[in-house]
Amino acid sequence: MKTTIQLSIPGALLVALGWLAHDPAPAQVPDKLPVVEKATHKAFTEKLADDVSFEMVPIPGGAFMMGSPDSEKGRGSDEGPQHPVQIKPFWMGKFEVRWDEYDYFWLKRPGGPPPRKIPEKTDKLPDALTSPTPTYEDPTFGHCKDGKTGMPCLGITHHAAMEYCRWLQDKTKKAYRLPTEAEWEWACRAGTTTAFSFGDDPKQLGDYAWIDDNADERSHKVGEKKPNPWGLYDMHGNVAEWCLDRYKKDFYADQPTTKLTLLPFNPPTENRYPYVARGGSWIDTPEKCRSAARRFSDKQWLKLDPQRPQSIWWMTSADYVGFRLVLPVEEDPRLKSIRSKVTWWSN
Repeated sequence: MKTTIQLSIPGALLVALGWLAHDPAPAQVPDKLPVVEKATHKAFTEKLADDVSFEMVPIPGGAFMMGSPDSEKGRGSDEGPQHPVQIKPFWMGKFEVRWDEYDYFWLKRPGGPPPRKIPEKTDKLPDALTSPTPTYEDPTFGHCKDGKTGMPCLGITHHAAMEYCRWLQDKTKKAYRLPTEAEWEWACRAGTTTAFSFGDDPKQLGDYAWIDDNADERSHKVGEKKPNPWGLYDMHGNVAEWCLDRYKKDFYADQPTTKLTLLPFNPPTENRYPYVARGGSWIDTPEKCRSAARRFSDKQWLKLDPQRPQSIWWMTSADYVGFRLVLPVEEDPRLKSIRSKVTWWSN
């Protein structure tokens, strides 16, 4: 799927950005960032079934400073140094993926979910699409007592989110996947440079997000708060959102600060941990919901799982993590056909 993007930026600046020169690693950084392209791709709705669909919002390409400045309140040491990043246009889910959608992947697929079993030591996940085995308890962890409609999918592993994307690719013949960290932050910021997409004042966060002091210790239906400037809901709070990247604390230090990097990302491996989740959640304080804030998975997110070996599908101690989809206008060659490498016996 290819779309021609018409830009309203001076030609000299375009050369510096590398779009006219088609340079994947432009030598110069514009004097002022962010630079936002004029997007020509349009919003659309993807239909999974007669009663289940989701909306995709056009996100423009451009360039921005990824990470947070030293002066930002609540800043983590893994959020710097700030570095200039170039992003190509894509679509992003208007909302976090809901149970209404995810259930078509694992509960309502032909034959239903595969039976729970203790895998043999030699078991490897086949290339064929797989889906979660049944949980020992309520997979919504009590978050859907009033029904699943509109509620964000949560408590699933990074592997499970990636397998959902692979199932969706097969079903729709479109290149749906998780966002890279860079794409996620670009979309969250929506052309802003402040701590949140609406500004720097955390007192306003309650208008945009479900966090620790207003969520009543649970997730909420998507879209009940205000959207960010690009029409995305719950980018701050509600559930944290998986990114494609494997977490590396000093990954930003590996990126150049004097030239633009085209879509940096740290590829997934066969290891289960650590992977990046962004945006903060219903359990978090405002500083953890900032646009630049990073968190990562570890074994503690599975500590209540009674299975041996523990599930590669469910995060039994992380009922505050979900995910959101992206669809590139034109996929980066490095990300084509990317898939999870995790197996039952991954560390």
